[in-house]
Amino acid sequence: MIAWDDFRLVRAIAQTGSLAGAADLLTVNHSTVFRRLGALEELIGSRLFERARSGYVPTTTGEEMVRLAERMGEEVAAVERRITGRDLRPSGDLRVTTNDSMLVHMLTPVFASFRAAFPEIRLDVVVSNQPLSLSKRDADVAIRASDRPGDILVGRRIAGIAWGVYGRPDVIGAGRLEPGDLRRHDWIGFSDTLGSIKPAKWLRERVGDDRQVYRLNSVLGLAEAAVAGIGLTVLPCFIGASTPGLVRVMGPEPEMESGLWLLTHPDIKATARVRSFMEHVGRELSRRKAWIEGQHDHPPAA
Repeated sequence: MIAWDDFRLVRAIAQTGSLAGAADLLTVNHSTVFRRLGALEELIGSRLFERARSGYVPTTTGEEMVRLAERMGEEVAAVERRITGRDLRPSGDLRVTTNDSMLVHMLTPVFASFRAAFPEIRLDVVVSNQPLSLSKRDADVAIRASDRPGDILVGRRIAGIAWGVYGRPDVIGAGRLEPGDLRRHDWIGFSDTLGSIKPAKWLRERVGDDRQVYRLNSVLGLAEAAVAGIGLTVLPCFIGASTPGLVRVMGPEPEMESGLWLLTHPDIKATARVRSFMEHVGRELSRRKAWIEGQHDHPPAA
């Protein structure tokens, strides 16, 4: 019989195209993946992958196993959600995903207050600038900056994340920045991986690509680059206001705003630890709404 772990192995190799990538995904070593793949191919009497220059490519048999693994994975995740949803105690592990800039500049004190209130719940925070799937149990709760949080998820929009233009006073010059002054400065912008977010579009339309002299694939590094004097940049107001050495000279700009969402999957929303987290974090973030929306320069006192 073929074990579920064997299906996961085939799916991981197909997803990553390599044994090393599959090993990282499954948190095992490369030799284990190599040995298990060889044993599985011997068991079923058929090759599952062709070894091409571009990587491991599934054969017809391999593709069939991958499709079945996807269906099995969805069923396993659904069962896990239903079982987890029956838990009535505010204890155990809770996996939360968010992006790096929100974790560093907004959420860590909120998570600390949650841990103080619910010491039996262990938080596993997954930092990712790409949205993880709550349906597949990649995470239990997501705190996202988005205008499209996902139709199958439940939760609420906490606030609008305001963005403005920031820079060092000596880089900007005297007074506030006027729209006609934008192209007179060097700018710190976004690399292609973040090219679809609203602030990146704002920079392309108002500043142009040629004036963006330094690009990053993470919001987290924008403030540090501006403090170093590389140029002006756009920042969430809660980051700009808390970064010594920077001043806001434009904004908040409505064209750059996105929503701050607190989300979970409907199958586990009644779980005690999920419900406790959603209520506590929702309350704490709501207290910070004016700061997140750029109306105040400092979050409320703890």
